Amino acid sequence: MAARTLRIGLIPGDGIGREVIPAGRRILEALPSSLNLKFTFTHLDAGFETFQKQGVALPEKTVEVLKSDCDGALFGAVSSPTVATKGYSSPIVALRKRLQLYANVRPVKSVKGGARAVDLVIVRENTEDLYVKEEKTYTAPDGTKVAEAIKRISENASWHIATMAGDIALRRQRIRDSGASSIHSSPTVTITHKSNVLSQTDGLFRETARRALAQDQYQMLRIEEQIVDSMVYKLFRQPEDYDVIVAPNLYGDILSDGAAALVGSLGLVPSANVGHGFVIGEPCHGSAPDIEGRGIANPIATIRSTALMLEFHGEERAAQAIYEAVDGNLEEGRMLTPDMAGTATTEQVIEDVCRRL
Repeated sequence: MAARTLRIGLIPGDGIGREVIPAGRRILEALPSSLNLKFTFTHLDAGFETFQKQGVALPEKTVEVLKSDCDGALFGAVSSPTVATKGYSSPIVALRKRLQLYANVRPVKSVKGGARAVDLVIVRENTEDLYVKEEKTYTAPDGTKVAEAIKRISENASWHIATMAGDIALRRQRIRDSGASSIHSSPTVTITHKSNVLSQTDGLFRETARRALAQDQYQMLRIEEQIVDSMVYKLFRQPEDYDVIVAPNLYGDILSDGAAALVGSLGLVPSANVGHGFVIGEPCHGSAPDIEGRGIANPIATIRSTALMLEFHGEERAAQAIYEAVDGNLEEGRMLTPDMAGTATTEQVIEDVCRRL
């Protein structure tokens, strides 16, 4: 049987993105030949430094190459200007829109034997809510300024993200049924919203998610709800209760970064931006200018994001091999970067995970 070849775009971006994205490539190249996978790589530009050089944060060429010549991509990190900068906007937000990557999927998992038992996935709608960035400022009759932002929730986007959450919950249960250890006994999706206050927008999200998850293929799922402020409290108090959480864009963004604190570091937490037929793996950390160039950036989030990208391409065996190699590294605890209270370099962690593969 001929090997499957996946064409991967590499978008390092800014800061430590340039140090961790090579880890993704090396992990893919280190996969066992028995998995019958090959890869080609294309280096692409995006980010604030690209904006400073070219006048645009997301060059049109990058978008065109991703659409025509790539099956998926790995995105590193971007710096954000500290003051308003005319013409600049986030390239990853733009990519999500241009490539119709409607879901941001963020698994959060603790290390075996750690202080907290955490094994959950946050599924965040990626294209609307307050992130449509339709804002305006005007002067009120009393002469003071007022700023307004549009919060947009649509039935279509809510339906897509709810079914994505349902499919992930079913896939996680299949993995558990195959013998993988887990803290969960049954697949559960928790719908997060604030419909008690935002009855029209969040009310539509809640109602649509409920209808989507009432379809026959999701009958084995347990469906729960949490108001977002209660969700934050319970997520930190009893994270072991949650399996898959689905939320609109803003709530999902806040919950995702907060949940990273449960497992010790943003340097461990992966994500995938997922659409119909295209996936971008993206570590959840930022460009970290304070450690840029020191060789101590944690590559684990990028390595896990690489596995997540493969998972959404249907290559679950390859993804699982990477997850197990990372778990082995973390559980042994001998080769950890400083954010994990270790002394290892980025390169040493990459070599250790490749060796375990």
